[in-house]
Amino acid sequence: MSVQAYILVQTDVGKSDEVAQAINAIEGVINAVHVTGPYDVIVRAEANSIDELAKVVLTKVQSVKGISRTLTCPIVNP
Repeated sequence: MSVQAYILVQTDVGKSDEVAQAINAIEGVINAVHVTGPYDVIVRAEANSIDELAKVVLTKVQSVKGISRTLTCPIVNP
């Protein structure tokens, strides 16, 4: 059974579209969309375990240039 999470992303001003495009290219990301509101991009990610998901979030998503902050919300009942 896989683990999924939403990742709420705040970006630097004017960077949300390119950040969403870069995140969409990351393995394990189901989709990343540019939104309005307190967060600029919402990501849905999936992995085989919470540890693997953390690796996707920490090493890949957070390394995208233009991200200022993230908040990861694991999905309870996918």
